[in-house]
Amino acid sequence: MVDKLFSSDDCYDLTNKEVRELYKKYVNPSLEQLFGAFAAGREDVDHSEGVWIYTKNNEKILDVTGGIGVLSHGHNHPRILETRINFQKKKKMEVHKTIFSPYLAALSHNIAQLLPKDLDYSFFCNSGAEAVEGSMKLAYKYHDGKRKVILHSDISFHGKLLGSASITASKEVYFRYPEIPNTDSFEYDNIDSVKQKINEHRNESGESNVYALIIEPFQTLTLRQCHTNFLQELQKICNENGIILIFDEIYVGWYKTGTMFNFMGHNVLPDILTTSKSLGGGKASISAYVARAPILKKAYGNTRDALLHTSTYNGLGEECITAIEAINIMQEENYEKKSFHIEKIVKERCHQLLEKYSNEVKECRGSGALHGIFFNTDNLVISKILKLVPLSITKDPKFVPKLAAAAISDWMYKNYKILVIFSNTDEVALFFKPSLIIEEKEIHYFFDSLEKTLQEGLWQIVLKFASKQFSNFVNFGSL
Repeated sequence: MVDKLFSSDDCYDLTNKEVRELYKKYVNPSLEQLFGAFAAGREDVDHSEGVWIYTKNNEKILDVTGGIGVLSHGHNHPRILETRINFQKKKKMEVHKTIFSPYLAALSHNIAQLLPKDLDYSFFCNSGAEAVEGSMKLAYKYHDGKRKVILHSDISFHGKLLGSASITASKEVYFRYPEIPNTDSFEYDNIDSVKQKINEHRNESGESNVYALIIEPFQTLTLRQCHTNFLQELQKICNENGIILIFDEIYVGWYKTGTMFNFMGHNVLPDILTTSKSLGGGKASISAYVARAPILKKAYGNTRDALLHTSTYNGLGEECITAIEAINIMQEENYEKKSFHIEKIVKERCHQLLEKYSNEVKECRGSGALHGIFFNTDNLVISKILKLVPLSITKDPKFVPKLAAAAISDWMYKNYKILVIFSNTDEVALFFKPSLIIEEKEIHYFFDSLEKTLQEGLWQIVLKFASKQFSNFVNFGSL
């Protein structure tokens, strides 16, 4: 007997409690437990617009997460909505990869016009990890499979599929699934380490066995970025050794760190560039790798090899038309200027934050609209208390910094109606990564609220949060 199937209209009326029950039964009960631990996970969301989320209780939530890279244009940009509605109303053709797509062709043209030199050829797919794996395959095919090694950095994050996870060093992907062979890592932003690794992977005749080197010029989880001299020397070394240089700008591309792509501020040129996230304007799941002409033509530039790397959804019309509009909006509304303006205000407020709360705040780091605030948590008494909690997560050496960031995040949501996320890596930070359309008053509201939060006392906030999460194990009321 089949239970009643939900209609699309039914979804609009589901309560938070009902959704959480469905997660428990049909999605993942641990996700329900994880998200439900935070005030934001217990909210009934109605709709969203710009940098604001509106609840069914008629409350406004300031979203400074930027949709984890997706919402540079904010929620539901009117021009993007209109573009998609017009496409649908006109009943334009959607998916068929064996028929020429005017939308795919136009989007490829537009990207080529904006990128430097001969970064001309685009392949579109759905996720960042797919774009990364496509770029890896292109580099491998360029060398006709004769080279076997791919290099990545020691802090890399390139995705969670088997191939992209094989070149991901971030602790966020801590479980090791089967990996592609012959990967090796170098120290991020260290040219001597790169040289050493390249020299370790040479054949008997002295030629390089490395087919590609992939790197994030700006690493979003750690908020570290490569120095210009490193990137320029890296390009030179790759060119000298015939190694395909891949820049992964899945997250930071499209003005997140100021310039359209981070590498464009360093006078360098990759052989392949990967992009996604805000390319879809917050509505389309679309990603791409963009290759220099000689790379694409040598690897796939004949009729026999042209179909070696394809996807059913490569001709996805509505996704491409959405990306076209998203890019035009960014050009016409000068998102580069917006990004640098955000950076200026954030750095001023971070300077003030470090002066006022030097005991609580250790460092602010970032560029453009991507910033992290790192807290001093080494001396928190909570770390001693949590040793009493018989849970494996409390044994994580970075658990206390994560708990502190989580507590601040939850406090700011409950008390100031701000949605903010934090990192889950070795260096734990509270992220300020808003949409590029955020206004000055909204930036100041975030930092004003953060200062008020710190006035409450970091220890007190962490203790209150921990008491809710671990009251079954420790009597916090007696402390």
